Amino acid sequence: MALLIKDNCINCDMCEPECPNGAIYYGPEIYEIDPDLCTECVGHYDKPTCISVCPIDCIIDDPDHRETEEQLWDKFVVLHHAPDS
Repeated sequence: MALLIKDNCINCDMCEPECPNGAIYYGPEIYEIDPDLCTECVGHYDKPTCISVCPIDCIIDDPDHRETEEQLWDKFVVLHHAPDS
């Protein structure tokens, strides 16, 4: 599943540069995560780095975007592997 940044985000700028997929961006008020780009760091790290660096633990599983590990791997492949030519 994709991750979600809760409203208590303090905009500390720790998570955005850590995202290997570019899924984290600054929204209208706080940082947000694009669920189409979030693989929970599958394919890059053992666990989501944004959660690891968040000083206030405001990043959670997004209940509206549940995905299996297989689906996250499929998304990783689409995002990071060029199509065969």
